[in-house]
Amino acid sequence: MKTYNFKVVVEPDEDFEGNPAGWHAYCPALEHVGGSTWGETEAEALKKIDDVVHLVIESMIAHGEPIPQPADQAEVTVEPRVAVTV
Repeated sequence: MKTYNFKVVVEPDEDFEGNPAGWHAYCPALEHVGGSTWGETEAEALKKIDDVVHLVIESMIAHGEPIPQPADQAEVTVEPRVAVTV
């Protein structure tokens, strides 16, 4: 088994008129394969991105695709992260 530790970014989102519209959450290492979501609150966005990252990794494994190695995997930060053990 191996554990991957993915950095996630959660930031306020706006509608087309610049009004607050929830929170955008994404995983930079997985964004190109669908690793993004949103929520009405920051906590909801964090929960959803955790689910999305797990689903993306499970799909990549099922299809025999290589799992991206996060560039800053060993870095210690206070940013949110999602850990996936496969």
